[in-house]
Amino acid sequence: MEVTEAIKTRRSIRKYKTTPVDDKTVAQVLEAARWAPSWTNSQCWRFIVVRDSNIKMELASTLRETNPALEAVRNAPVVIVACAELGKAGCYHGEPATDKGDYWYMFDVALAMQNLVLAAHSLGLGTVHIGFFDAKKAASILEVPDGFCVVEMTPLGYPDQEPEARPRKELSEIVSYESYGRW
Repeated sequence: MEVTEAIKTRRSIRKYKTTPVDDKTVAQVLEAARWAPSWTNSQCWRFIVVRDSNIKMELASTLRETNPALEAVRNAPVVIVACAELGKAGCYHGEPATDKGDYWYMFDVALAMQNLVLAAHSLGLGTVHIGFFDAKKAASILEVPDGFCVVEMTPLGYPDQEPEARPRKELSEIVSYESYGRW
């Protein structure tokens, strides 16, 4: 699948078939994540692959009951949790180097996860970015060590739904030229 097609046809999938996702396929999507760009090539991301249904249920408990991705975390064959090593991205000699502080890892992990979800889509798999959950509780469940934090998770599996494309703003609504607001 060509990259622009993958970008335009990827959808947030919240319903999955029970068909297992083999280790080779999981490795392929993780390999795509590994090749994402990062601050000074710091590669601050770490990934936890969860297949155990009990752990997935515990992870689901970190989401609110009203979160539309709740059942996906419970039922998808795999959940991938993205973590970040703190003090690497956005830092120079261990100190924040931009006005973003030590939060640059959010950019780096997002880039890696977008690579992952696009690769998954190109292989016929579904995902959904999940960021609205209790990250500290998830870190405790997964025994994430000090110096790292949980950033995002995504279910991974074969889609059991085909959502329609959501509307996108026109370029004329989101692009300025030479300075903000110059359309």
